[in-house]
Amino acid sequence: MMQDTTSAAVLTVLTTLILFGAPATAGAQQTEWLQWGGPHGDFMTDVTGLADSWPEAGPPEIWSRPLGAGHTAILVADGRLFTMYRVSHGQGGGRPWTPRETVIAMDAATGETLWEYTYASENQDFGQGAGPHATPLIAGDRLFTMGTNKEVHVFDPATGALLWSKNLVTDFGAPPLLIRSMVKPGYGVNPLAYKDTIIMQVGGPGQSVMALRQSDGEVVWKSGSFLVSHAPSGLILVDGRPHLVVFGGQAVFGMDPDTGQVLWAHAHDAGNDFNFQVPLYSDDDKILFFSSGYIGGSRAIRLVPDGDIVHTEELWYDPRLRFTFLNPLRIGDFIYGTSGQSATAILTATHVASGETVWRARGFSRANMLYADGKVILMEEDGDLSLVRLTPDGLETLATTPLFNTRAWTVPTLVGTTLYARDRERIVKLDLGPQ
Repeated sequence: MMQDTTSAAVLTVLTTLILFGAPATAGAQQTEWLQWGGPHGDFMTDVTGLADSWPEAGPPEIWSRPLGAGHTAILVADGRLFTMYRVSHGQGGGRPWTPRETVIAMDAATGETLWEYTYASENQDFGQGAGPHATPLIAGDRLFTMGTNKEVHVFDPATGALLWSKNLVTDFGAPPLLIRSMVKPGYGVNPLAYKDTIIMQVGGPGQSVMALRQSDGEVVWKSGSFLVSHAPSGLILVDGRPHLVVFGGQAVFGMDPDTGQVLWAHAHDAGNDFNFQVPLYSDDDKILFFSSGYIGGSRAIRLVPDGDIVHTEELWYDPRLRFTFLNPLRIGDFIYGTSGQSATAILTATHVASGETVWRARGFSRANMLYADGKVILMEEDGDLSLVRLTPDGLETLATTPLFNTRAWTVPTLVGTTLYARDRERIVKLDLGPQ
């Protein structure tokens, strides 16, 4: 949610201090992208200076290079890029794939490889790409990665030295795949930093969610025996108290990130555990929005603190509003996203408190989105890149260009006016500033 009040600014600072355990550096949101969702974890940035239009040929390309298959997003820190891939010998990043995954660090200025680490990881050919799917995390002086088959690797981001590793399946008995999904594309949960731990959905009795110590991978806590999903967890503040929001297969849970204690839960059965979205929350109105593709639909609930107890109040449910593996945005009082499956996706604007969809627009495929400078960047799965304005009154398309020729399911990364994007074959660096 866009926030410009003094209290909101204070809340942002407190969120950074409490949830991530380190003070925000000046201008960090302009030069770094350290986690899934960017500076605030919601794909809303503080970037300014984006151009209102692009040249006829599209925004200028600074460099482009080949990169293997996968849907892992791109991190940026200290002039380096970090992502993951799997070598594909098929057309458009398709099968056959190698039974190995690679973590790669690149020079942000040139795209040249700085270091790589490759490990064995059997490909999971379920027709959705073999992975990797999860996005790494930079916390302090460590790079955390998660593989398709629940392999955790932790590196020194400057040198690529392996600091420690865990396999959630062999070390903790986690199920190798989800239980009910009709499509099981491998593990896709991004690790989340909280104080000196990383938190992730794992699966198995008593360990639906687990927190590991960042320094050595030792278990700090594990909790829950509910069905898990592909969705990464999120951190919110409810009246100043941190809550870990876990989007499971049959419900959304609020947990104490220090202990794993379940604080509240609200039923939401995705039907197949096929959840990918991080729920969107604003402490201004206490509304939490979440959505499942294919079957589950969308819900908005209000969190109602009552002393140490938090109640949930359902505001609305719409089974037709279905955001799949993509990231809707909350801008003001509205949720914007591409709802639907395959080529039938429709860009929608929905009032978060009432559930009323005030407009629908066709002409886009399913799209990942970033907010910056009063505009929204859309990376469509068919490879088109667009720049639009989204308001309750409608959609204004400012620019669009065909960027990729293969499926583009990766959320782009924006630092300053520089955009990094990838499909299943290559990665590009674009200049979105005024020309």
